[in-house]
Amino acid sequence: MCGRYVIKNPVTKTGKLVKSAIQVEDNENYNAHPYQKLPVIKKYKNGNTLENLQWGLVPEWAKDKDFKALTNARLETIDEKVSFKKLIKNTRCVAVADGFYEWKREEKEKTPYYFMRGDSNIIFFAGIFEGDQFCLITEEAKDNIKEIHHRQPVILNQTDVNRFLNIELQGSAFLNERKIPELIFHEVSKEVNKPSNNSASLVQPV
Repeated sequence: MCGRYVIKNPVTKTGKLVKSAIQVEDNENYNAHPYQKLPVIKKYKNGNTLENLQWGLVPEWAKDKDFKALTNARLETIDEKVSFKKLIKNTRCVAVADGFYEWKREEKEKTPYYFMRGDSNIIFFAGIFEGDQFCLITEEAKDNIKEIHHRQPVILNQTDVNRFLNIELQGSAFLNERKIPELIFHEVSKEVNKPSNNSASLVQPV
């Protein structure tokens, strides 16, 4: 799964991909977490926009007020789950990030790590949305990532963004066929465990 990530200067970094940014500030967020409004790319007939949606999706059919918002959707079952199958066909989005956090569990201890692209390029997370809410798509962890966690977010290359947003293409099939970028990672401070902590020191190696 993916539960926290980092995004710096999203407006500047997506300038070549979007036609406009709607109420998105070019700020730095070192501890983006569920229930925050975060920048995502959406496709409209007249071009792409960058806008803030809340991370955590409560499906329209959920009548239970205590229904827990869904932050991640598994790629392997996204075409089958009632919560996601219409969304992957019709309402896709791409979240923007510099890196993300994951925790390695060893007995009762959980150690946080920070992941980045090996080429230092911006990260684009494949996502789906409904109304003003979104969730990220995840897949089985690849290669060296498995030693930290068994899941990872589905990451797109910049050249994949517009193809993923094109709903005329079958979404899950495209994601399964895409080229997966190499990731690197390092251990970081447990200060990241507290969502209210938000500073550049969170991504520094320990």
